[in-house]
Formats: sequence, structure tokens, C-alpha cells
Amino acid sequence: MTNLLEVKEVVKQYSGHLALAGVSLDIPENSVYGLLGPNGAGKTTLIRIINCITAPDSGEVYLNGKRLTPAAVQRIGYLPEERGLYKKMKVGEQALYLAQLKGMSKNDALKALKFWFEKFEIQGWWNKKVEELSKGMAQKVQFITTILHKPDLLIFDEPFSGFDPVNTDLLKREILSLKENGATIIFSTHNMASVEELCDNISLIDHSRIVLQGNVEDIRASHATGTYRAVTRTAIAPEGVEIVETKAKSRSFEYVLKAVAGQTNNQLLTQVAAEAEVVVFEELLPTMNDIFIDVVTSSKK
Repeated sequence: MTNLLEVKEVVKQYSGHLALAGVSLDIPENSVYGLLGPNGAGKTTLIRIINCITAPDSGEVYLNGKRLTPAAVQRIGYLPEERGLYKKMKVGEQALYLAQLKGMSKNDALKALKFWFEKFEIQGWWNKKVEELSKGMAQKVQFITTILHKPDLLIFDEPFSGFDPVNTDLLKREILSLKENGATIIFSTHNMASVEELCDNISLIDHSRIVLQGNVEDIRASHATGTYRAVTRTAIAPEGVEIVETKAKSRSFEYVLKAVAGQTNNQLLTQVAAEAEVVVFEELLPTMNDIFIDVVTSSKK
């Protein structure tokens, strides 16, 4: 798979504070890449470097195989955590201005804005001032201005901040649709449930360094604890199986089971199925939230 963005051994220091210490990551084309970490870990510094807002002290960044230059930022769409719309300007006027700033002609920008305003059902906002909008409403407008010029790379920093569950779901579907249509996305968030839903790969930064990196499914599998959930029609008490938790329901029994050393999931399932009809059997992998806490806590020891 071809990488759209490559970060090579990037170091950045601010007056005695080491913000990034030799950070490297490869972001494949047509993927959603999670950039994770606790507050102050170095995520924002890395995003600023990718946007050429600041320069690394050493190391290189490549976009489409070429060294990143300020001119290449035209091909990046950035939705920062701190929103940047002008409050006194009208929504349509501002969206059109930002689109032209990214190289779109007025005609193309108007056509694209008409499409997105209709899609998000916000046609009535065109002549409103930004200060008249709620935080979530302004967020929708800024999302549109970020993606409008169809950049090679999209960077979303906490994109769901200020959104209710309905609009959060809307934005998640749009992000996945962008990926399906060829977009490459960096997604920075503290919401680990969203990481599991959206991200293909992640890098976890802590204390200026990468402490965890890889495919989300592979990372969860590598942290497996040999714990399983089984739902059966009748009660069970199989030998050689540790029953961690039991819940008796009106028409079934739910168990959390622990495999003994060397026991495969098939062997465990066979053992349970010998005692009762199995309705559900699944491995309980740790969540990305559990892994985040475990890795960050461990890195401090």
C-alpha cells in the first residue's frame, strides 16, 4: 500500500521542552489514521508541522513522496480543535472566501457549496452571521469548508466537539464516505470508541514519543486476555474453565469465561457446547480505551 504522508524522525523543541522526540509514522493512502495521546503529548505540535505552521528542528515530512513545502499545504484540509470562523461574517460569504483561498474558482466553489449546504440541510444559514450559530452549527460549516476543495489529506482534530449524538453520527458517516471515495484522513481525538469505529491504523504519542503504533484490529488482538462471552440456554459448569462472571436471565445464561493456558477458542467452545446449547460465543477483546489507559500508565512507570 502506498503511503500518502510519511513523517521521518521528526524532532521539535520549545525553550527547554521537548515536544517531539524522533517521531516517525507512515499514513497509507485511502485510510483513516488515528493520532492519539494524552494532553500535552505532542499531537498538536505534529499537526502544526504537517500544516507547515511550524518547522521541525530535524527530520522530514513527505506528502505524495515529495518533501513537504508550504505550497503543498494547498492540498491539505485542516479542521482544528479551536475553530477559526470569523464571527461577524455571513456564513455563505465566509465559506466562499475560504474555498477561493484554497484555489477554487468562484463558480466551482458556489456549485460545491450548494451541494454540501443541501446535503447538510443548512441552506437557510447562508445569510446568517457566524455569531448567530451554535457551536455545533458553526462546526458543520467549518467541516464543509475543510473538505470542499477535495484535498489529498484531511486532518480532523476533535471533529465531534460540540455535536449532539445525531450530528456526531452524521459526521462519522461523512468521514467514512470520504474514505470510501479515496480520501486520506488523520483523525485526532480522545474518544476511543470513535477510534474503533473509524480508524484503520493509529499512533499513540506520549511524552513526545510514539509508544504504540499499528493496525487497530491487530493492536486489540495483541492485547487479548483470553476472555470470552458465552450465552447458553441452560446453566453450565465445565471443568477446566474459569467462570469469571455469571448472569442468569429469563431465558438464557450469560457467562464471562477465561481460557486455561494453551486452550484455543475452538476447544473452549467445544467444552461449553458439550454442556448446553450455545447461542452466542465471542472473544472479549480489550477496548482501545482500555489499551490507551494501560499503555499511557505503563509509560509513566
